[in-house]
Amino acid sequence: MDLTSLPGFRDFYPEQMALRDHVFTVWREVAGRYGFVEYDGPPLEPLDLYVRKSGEEIVGQLYRFTDQGGREVALRPEMTPSFARMVGARAGGMPKPIRWYSIPQLFRYERPQKGRLREHFQLNLDIVGEAGELSDAEIIAAAIDMLRAFGLSSEEFVARISDRELIGGLLAAHGVAPEAMGAAFAALDKLDRESPEWVCGRLEEAGVSERSARELLGIPELDLPALLGRVGDDPATLEAGERLRRVFDHLESFGLGAFVRFDPSLVRGLAYYTGTVFELWDRRGEFRAICGGGRYDRLLAAVGGPDLPALGFGMGDVVLSELLKARGLVPEQPAAIQDFVICVTDEQRPAALGVVHALRDRGRRVAYDFAGRSVGRQFKAANQVGAERTIVLGPDELSRGEAVVREMSTGEEKSVPLGSILSD
Repeated sequence: MDLTSLPGFRDFYPEQMALRDHVFTVWREVAGRYGFVEYDGPPLEPLDLYVRKSGEEIVGQLYRFTDQGGREVALRPEMTPSFARMVGARAGGMPKPIRWYSIPQLFRYERPQKGRLREHFQLNLDIVGEAGELSDAEIIAAAIDMLRAFGLSSEEFVARISDRELIGGLLAAHGVAPEAMGAAFAALDKLDRESPEWVCGRLEEAGVSERSARELLGIPELDLPALLGRVGDDPATLEAGERLRRVFDHLESFGLGAFVRFDPSLVRGLAYYTGTVFELWDRRGEFRAICGGGRYDRLLAAVGGPDLPALGFGMGDVVLSELLKARGLVPEQPAAIQDFVICVTDEQRPAALGVVHALRDRGRRVAYDFAGRSVGRQFKAANQVGAERTIVLGPDELSRGEAVVREMSTGEEKSVPLGSILSD
C-alpha cells in the first residue's frame, strides 16, 4: 500500500499541526482586535457559483463532480462566492459595515510548486457596506498587523499599494480602449515575471503604441505625483489618485508608514478589483506574495449577492509558514506532558490514578505508564514524552501523604505533600 499523500496535499504531523495552530491563533487574535467576527461555509458548493464569478475557464482548475442527486458541485477554490451568498441572505438586517473573517481550506487542481499547493488554508478578511478610503486603509493595516504579530518587521516585508482606477486612467491616456483594458492590466501584472519584449507585445495588442508601451515599462519607478502628471485631466482618474493619497495618509497616521510603498505596476490579475489593490511581499524577494487583496465594489452583486461596496484580502498559510520558518519565527512548543505520575508498585495505582485525574481537572497535561513497568522504565517513558516533571508515588511516600517530585530539566528532587501538589 502506498502511504504517501496525494500530490499537492499535506499531512499535518504534530509539529506541523502546532505551527498551523499558531498561525490560526494569531490570525484570530488580530482579526478580533479589529472587530471582525468569524464565519464559515460549506466546503462543497454548486459549480455554477464559481463559474458565475470567474467564467468557464475556472472549471479545469476545480475538484468537481456530479453528486448522487445529479448536481454539478465543486470543492471550494476560494471563499468569496460563498461569502457573497451568505452576506446576501442576511445583508438587509445587519448593521453596516459588515466585518467578517474566515479560515477555510481551499482546493484547486493545479500544478504544485513552491508556495502553491492543491490545498491550503487561507485567512479571508472582508468589509462590506463601506466605500470610503478609510476602510481601504483599515483593511491594509489589518494585513500588516497580521505579519507584525508573527514578529516580522518593516525591514522584512512591505505592503505594495496601487489603485486599479488610477492605473486604468494611465492606460487610457496611452491609448488603451475600454474593451482592451483587461488585456492591458494582465500585461502589466506580469512586469516582474515576463521579459520587457513580452509585456510590450501584449500592450501593443491592447492598442498601445510601441513608444507608449516602452514608456509604460518604466511605471514601477514612478511615485504618485509623477504618475498623476501623466494621466491627463480625467476627473475620475484624478480623484482615484487623490483617494489613494488619502489611503497613504491614513496608514501614516496609524504609524505604519514604514511598511507601505506605492507600486503602480501592481494591478492584481483578477478583473473584479475596482479601486485600491495591495499585496504584502517579503523584502528579500524569496517567496510569492504573502497576501493580496483590494476593493471589489461590484463583485458581490455579480455573483448573486447584495449590491454593496466591499473590500478584503486573502492570506494563505503555505507561503506564510515557509516565511516564518525561514526567519526563525516558529515558536517553541510547550511540552505536551507537564506531569508524568509514576507508581513504585501496582499497589499505588489507585492512588496514582486519583492524582492523575485531579491534576487533569486542574488543567494540567498528565500521563502515566499503562503497562506497570519498573520505575526505571517509567522514568525513561517520562523522558521520551518530554515531561516537565515526574510525581513518584511509593508506599513510604503515600503513608506520609507525600510524593517525590523531580524536575526533569535539572534532576532536582524533593518530597512534597500531596495536598500542595493538587492545589498548585
